[in-house]
Amino acid sequence: MRHRCSIVLSFILPVLIVGAGCSAQRRVSTETSLATALVSDEQSVQIGEQVHAELASKGVRYVDDRQVTGYVESVAGKIFDLARRDRSGVAFHVHVIDDAKTVNAFASPGGHVYVYSGLLLAADNEAEVAGVLAHESGHVAGRHVERAMANAYGLQVLAAMALGKDPSGTQQLAASLIGTGLVRAHSRSEEIEADEYGARYISQLGYDPHALITFFQKLQAGESRTPVVLAWLNTHPVSGERISHLGDYIAKNGLSGSALGQEQHRAIKQHLEAPARRS
Repeated sequence: MRHRCSIVLSFILPVLIVGAGCSAQRRVSTETSLATALVSDEQSVQIGEQVHAELASKGVRYVDDRQVTGYVESVAGKIFDLARRDRSGVAFHVHVIDDAKTVNAFASPGGHVYVYSGLLLAADNEAEVAGVLAHESGHVAGRHVERAMANAYGLQVLAAMALGKDPSGTQQLAASLIGTGLVRAHSRSEEIEADEYGARYISQLGYDPHALITFFQKLQAGESRTPVVLAWLNTHPVSGERISHLGDYIAKNGLSGSALGQEQHRAIKQHLEAPARRS
């Protein structure tokens, strides 16, 4: 324990000194370093499991249709293989929430990625679904929830957990993460970073990286007509600047790909829309 304490403290102090008054890019690096020091991968996994349990206790229901879950798992699995190169200490999982009226997705610590069935219905093709899953995987790879925890709860709380002085803190923190919405809401810089992860991952898999842009544009266009899209827009604010940045990022980095997977995705949408499932 004393050894763990000295490691954590020796890392935190210089990071705090370097982080004071730095640029936005340097601040992101500092926050990530702090999150890495204060929330280990093992603790992230524990928090993620607690978040999953909290969601179940609140009545969240999951799709148990193997045709749907198998499809999502097959798309997500390829993305997770890439994300593990950037964050190898967690085991990625995907969960499909059974809620056709909500267009949303989010990620929690420990590599848990959640997607609503409503988002599958809103997407026009598999590439758009892949883009969203890759975006959420980027939040995990970038330790964005852990960074939000450091900002929201402060060093004292997380240091106590890191040093093992608050063994009950994990469960309390998981409940707080859901209650405050930290697992769903991210800063502008984190959303942009996750967009870049998403475009990069799906391009490497042969999907058209612009699919993430078309999905964003579709949500923006439907905002005034379709209230259900507000779930995504409320937790992942999409601006013209963000879309423009993503387009520039794709061009600057030479990202390419042409696969859309329209037929596969159309079959899943038809299955989700079947009367037997709606009854």
